[in-house]
Amino acid sequence: MNLNYTEEELAFRDEVRAFLDKKLPADIAAKVKGFRRLSKEDHQRWQKILSEQGWYATHWPVEHGGVEWSPVQKHIWDEESSRYGVPRSIPFGVNMVAPVIIRFGNEEQKQTYLPRILSGEDWWCQGYSEPGAGSDLASLKTRAVREGDHYIVNGQKTWTTLGQHANMIFCLVRTNTEVKAQEGISFLLIDMDTPGITVRPIITLEGEHEVNEVFFEDVKVPVENLVGEEDKGWTYAKYLLTYERTGLAGIGLSKAALSHLKELASRRLKNGRPLLEDPTFSQRIAEVEIDLTAAGISNLRIIASVEGGGVPGAESSMLKVKGTEIRQAINDLARRAIGPYALPFVEEELELDYDGEFLSDENAAPLSAQYFNNRKLSIFGGSNEIQKNIVSKMILGL
Repeated sequence: MNLNYTEEELAFRDEVRAFLDKKLPADIAAKVKGFRRLSKEDHQRWQKILSEQGWYATHWPVEHGGVEWSPVQKHIWDEESSRYGVPRSIPFGVNMVAPVIIRFGNEEQKQTYLPRILSGEDWWCQGYSEPGAGSDLASLKTRAVREGDHYIVNGQKTWTTLGQHANMIFCLVRTNTEVKAQEGISFLLIDMDTPGITVRPIITLEGEHEVNEVFFEDVKVPVENLVGEEDKGWTYAKYLLTYERTGLAGIGLSKAALSHLKELASRRLKNGRPLLEDPTFSQRIAEVEIDLTAAGISNLRIIASVEGGGVPGAESSMLKVKGTEIRQAINDLARRAIGPYALPFVEEELELDYDGEFLSDENAAPLSAQYFNNRKLSIFGGSNEIQKNIVSKMILGL
């Protein structure tokens, strides 16, 4: 594996930087770098800019409106966008359901949904987890019973990220109870405006309305909204999750966060000297940086494998575990750098246009909020404990 970029890849990196210098709105970048709240309108505005550039669907086939970047180009984009303060694309449409539709959907589904994802007309959310089915997703209970030209859906989904904004949801539902758990699941596309759907907010530790419960009561879903074959949804779900877990490592995000941590520690004082010079604190930063460097190389190794025609397997589970642990460690060090000022939490300070008096330090509220919010990283996308089981079985043969 060659860790050096080719001349073509370096030229692409220069193109990315020129684009971000010119097109990235300063207010959006300021929110991202300052860990402030992003609105739905912020995400839609940036998506429109990316779509006009032709860079929104970076891994779709060209015939469907994608740009089909190589794995290395995607890696360069992730690194540079994290450094510039680019908001992460909401993944549920462009990065999750779209690849499933492209791979397993019929032509009518491709013609209907893919253009609406590119234009931003549809905002998708994910209906996987349930109160009794999270990492053990195959135990899901939401039922879909075929009645003529419709499925009648009843059940509940939870931890539905940004479901309050969505007009579409892709769901795993149980269509067969007579076979083993994985073999009786189907993949449905459901309009959130359908009668019988109720969305209830879940307010997270830092006061955000980011996730929701979604209830289905006799919801009628047209049969043509079934992706692929009935009872084969587990295959499609695994296809989606393998790529999701590789992205959850957040290597570029961790590099940007580590840079911010060093800058913060250089301004905070301990015994009259910068915290960054404190032997204990600097050692902790060094340990995280070593782990991040190793994870970055592992990420490149997986990218090289994919570029050679491979598919991320159990390696993506390994990267998800280590990547999320690193991000949480950086969050913890940033919280420690703020010290006692991290404790009093004023939610209004999360807004970029907050013009009141800061209770302590302008970094305190955003860093505290991020610390609380990112406790989820080692749980969603398949908990780290489950990922370690996958690694032990598939890689170590235990």
